[in-house]
Amino acid sequence: MSDELNKKIEATVTVLRQAAREYAQVVFANSLGAEDMVLTDLIAKHQPDIDMFSLDTGRLPQETYDLMQKVRNQYSVPLKVYYPDAAQLELYVAEHGVNGFYDSVENRKACCHVRKVEPLKRALVGTKSWITGMRREQAVTRDSLQASAFDADNGIQKFNPLLEWTNAEVWEYIKANDVPYNALHDQFYPSIGCAPCTRAITPGEDIRAGRWWWEDPQNKECGLHVGKSMPLKRV
Repeated sequence: MSDELNKKIEATVTVLRQAAREYAQVVFANSLGAEDMVLTDLIAKHQPDIDMFSLDTGRLPQETYDLMQKVRNQYSVPLKVYYPDAAQLELYVAEHGVNGFYDSVENRKACCHVRKVEPLKRALVGTKSWITGMRREQAVTRDSLQASAFDADNGIQKFNPLLEWTNAEVWEYIKANDVPYNALHDQFYPSIGCAPCTRAITPGEDIRAGRWWWEDPQNKECGLHVGKSMPLKRV
């Protein structure tokens, strides 16, 4: 691996150790994307006391479930899975239909709220901080992210230790360390969410162009990582 990547690995491990040291109840929200698989590997190797969870929306691609099982089999850190509240999901489908998220941005965000935001709230109950694999270059909506900031929406600290990593560095780490990853990445799916809301991209497109492709770029967040964040310090 390059010297630059080794430096970023050291910096990332430092952030993970800081989170575990300063916030005893810290959890990693694992979306099973390429970035999060890097963090899965680093946490397992350097800070295995950080708990890890994932959100199963009920509409994930089979390849994501396959990877979920690989994580369970390969890593000692348990992956806890949270699901949408059945009653809320039934109400949404009754009002909008099973694919009503295509009809408007409001409907799509309401679907994301039921399938992602509400389960996340439950996953964060009792924690003091959480970790994500978000990177600054992923999307225009993530340009103002901080490596460490207070998440006012959830009332806890939030860490983004891969914030300054490039996409090339993510894949350099994965290949060098034989980290498992979603098979859809080899089919031109750089960013993977729910199956009906994700498509492959063509050369030259933005890496998140395949997510909610029918919407404007400024709307392309599910609600997990938007809201009021108050930067405290860069680490």
